[in-house]
Amino acid sequence: MNIKKLEEHALHIRQSIVEMVYAAGSGHIGGSLSGSDILTYLYFEAMKIDENNVESNQRDRFVLSKGHASPLLYGTLMEKGLLDKALIPEFRQVNSILEGHPCRNSVPGVDATTGSLGQGISQAVGMAMANKYDKSDYKVFSLLGDGESQEGQVWEAAMAAAHFKLDNLCVFLDFNQLQIDGDIKEVMNPIPLDKKFEAFGWKVIEIDGHNFEEIAAAVKLANETKGQPTLVLANTIKGKGVSFMENEAGWHGVAPSAEQFELAMKELV
Repeated sequence: MNIKKLEEHALHIRQSIVEMVYAAGSGHIGGSLSGSDILTYLYFEAMKIDENNVESNQRDRFVLSKGHASPLLYGTLMEKGLLDKALIPEFRQVNSILEGHPCRNSVPGVDATTGSLGQGISQAVGMAMANKYDKSDYKVFSLLGDGESQEGQVWEAAMAAAHFKLDNLCVFLDFNQLQIDGDIKEVMNPIPLDKKFEAFGWKVIEIDGHNFEEIAAAVKLANETKGQPTLVLANTIKGKGVSFMENEAGWHGVAPSAEQFELAMKELV
């Protein structure tokens, strides 16, 4: 693992996120920035996926359960070389393939159409079950939002994953503790999330979601875990990488002004 190279990938992904949301004048920037290090590690170290097998059923899968963070997924696919960076100005434009929420039918490398919160992790569970039935060896990864964990469907999926012993499923929970209406504890407190997933029968690992060594160790442990799914509770910072966006709920779903864009891009170097 080359941490310096991973940091470069994460930086480029963050740049693409800011560029996309600025160009569109809308989009979800804060939660996209918070998950950038996680997706960087998954796509450049953990997952078996590249331009040669992107259309194959026999490769690792990723489901962005917090589908509103589509700039994060698009930026990662661009950095991986699976999506053209020239599409950045088309984000959220009419007739563009880069919709506000990712669509499996139009974007290469997108494994699930998501956006309705709770449905992404449910699809990931279905994929992992299909893997078991097919006796395939691919892994299924997903990124879940902490505000999203307020959805009842998340817990139905969690119950099913443990019941069917889906040890081929690893879910990262982007625990930045902020959602569109503010602090998750004040909106609808889902904490303690670690104890709840443990009670549902999951292996739970808590990490710093911006530390590549800790992310790597969590994936390794998830791969070694047998008979149960894994939840990686990743402590993150909403808006990570742009100082004036960090830990600010107001940057959940707004675009920067021209001045703010310039400031952000100066920091992302």
